[in-house]
Amino acid sequence: MFRILQLFITSLVLLSCTVKAPVFDLVIHNVNIINLEKGEILNEQSVFINADTIHSIVRTKDLLTSAAKTQIDGTGKYLMPGLWDNHVHFRGGDSLIEENKKFLNLYLANGITTVRDAGGDLTTSVMQWQEDMKNGVLNGPTIYTSGPKIDGPGATWAGSLEVSTSEDIERALDSLQSLDVDFVKIYDSKISAENYLQTIKKAEKRRIITSGHMPYSVTLEETTAGGIDAIEHLYYILKGCSLEEAAITEAVKTGKMGFWSSLDRVIKTYSETTATKTFSSLTERDVYVVPTLHIGKTLSYLDEHDRTGDTNLNYIGPGIKKTYKGRINSALGASPVFIRMRKKLDSTFVKLTGELNKNKVGLLAGSDCGAYNSYIYPGISLHNELEALVGAGLSPLEALRTSSQNGAKFLKKTVPTIQSGGRADLIIINTNPLQDVKSTQDIYEVIKAGRAFNRKKLDSLLEASIY
Repeated sequence: MFRILQLFITSLVLLSCTVKAPVFDLVIHNVNIINLEKGEILNEQSVFINADTIHSIVRTKDLLTSAAKTQIDGTGKYLMPGLWDNHVHFRGGDSLIEENKKFLNLYLANGITTVRDAGGDLTTSVMQWQEDMKNGVLNGPTIYTSGPKIDGPGATWAGSLEVSTSEDIERALDSLQSLDVDFVKIYDSKISAENYLQTIKKAEKRRIITSGHMPYSVTLEETTAGGIDAIEHLYYILKGCSLEEAAITEAVKTGKMGFWSSLDRVIKTYSETTATKTFSSLTERDVYVVPTLHIGKTLSYLDEHDRTGDTNLNYIGPGIKKTYKGRINSALGASPVFIRMRKKLDSTFVKLTGELNKNKVGLLAGSDCGAYNSYIYPGISLHNELEALVGAGLSPLEALRTSSQNGAKFLKKTVPTIQSGGRADLIIINTNPLQDVKSTQDIYEVIKAGRAFNRKKLDSLLEASIY
C-alpha cells in the first residue's frame, strides 16, 4: 500500500513539472488601475493580456508567475481605458484622403483609442481603414461612423444625402443601413423642419441611433420628443432654455430671423426656470449633449490669438490647411458686434455646460477636429476639450467619463472597463488624472487591441505625421 502511495505522489510531482505556466502576450506590473465607473483606484496590480482581451488581474505581490512575451513596469503609473473622441470628421474629398489617414497616427499617439466620425464624404476610405486596422496592417483608433450626413437640397457639406420628401428619407436611411453605419447624423443647413423631424422618427422606428444639429425652425422639445439620441453643440440646447423659444422658432420659420441673427435674442432670454425643465427632459429622455467647448473658444478668439505659429500645424497637411482659411477669414473679417456676440456666446456655453452636468444630463467629450475646422488638431484637441470641461465645473473624473464611458453608452457598445474579459484598449499615464485632468497628456504607453506602443513607438507615430 505504501509503495502504491509513493508511486502516486511521484507521478503527481512529475506531472506538475511538465505543466508549463501560462504564457501571456502582455503583462503590466505594479500599476494603479483607475475605475472610472466607481471613481476608485486599485493600487499595485498586474494586468495580464492575451490578444486583444484582458485575461486576468492579480495583486502584484500575490503573483505566482509573471510569464509574458512583453512585460511593462507600471510602478507609480496609472492605467485607464483609452480615450474616446466623440466628435471628429474625416472629409474634404478624394484629394485629402491621405492627409485624413495620417490623423490616425495622431489619435493613437495621444492615447485616443476610439473616435466617432460625425459625418463626412470619405466613408469608403474610412471603412477600408477599419478593415485594415482589424487585420493589423494599419495603426489607429477604432472608428465608429455615421457615414454621410442627412440634410436638405443644396446641402452645405459635400457628400450629404439630400432629402426633400418622405421617400427621400427612406432611401437615405436604406443607404446608410446598407453601409452598416453606427449611427445617423442629421445636419441643419438646408433641411426643412418637417423633414428633420421625420428623419428622426423614421430612424427611431428602425432602431437606428441618431444625433445631429437642430434647425432653429424646430423646438428642442419637438426634437427630443421625436427621439433624437444626441445633440451636437450647444446652440440648440441654449435655444431650448430661452423663455421665447416658440417665438424665435416662428420668426425663423417665416424668414424674419436667421440662425446667427437670432442668437443674441436667445442669449438675452435665457430663463433658469425654462432651463431646469429642459435639463429634466433631456435626462428623462436619455439625450446626450456634445458641448465642443474647445473649438468654440478657439474660433471666438481668433481676433486675439494668432495661431499661425502653432507647433501642431506641423501635423496638418497643406490641403487641410487650405480648408482652414474659410473660418479664419470669416472670424477676422467679422464686425465688432458679431465678435462680441461670439465671445458672449462662448462664456454662456461654458456656464451652460456646468449646469447640464449639475442636472445629470449626459455629456460627450468631442473635439470636432477635421478639415475646415481651423486649429482644432486631431488628438491633442480632445485633451483640450477635457480641460475645458473641467473649466466648466466638471471634476476630472466627470470629464473623463464623458470620453470613453459615455461614448460607449451613447453608441450602445460595451462600456470600457479594466477587468477580466475587457477589451485591451488602454493607456498608461505617469500621474494621476483624477487629481489633474492634464495628466492625460503625460502618456507613458498606449495599448491598442492588446498591442503595446511605448514612448518610442508613440514618438515614431508623431514623427511619421510631420509634413
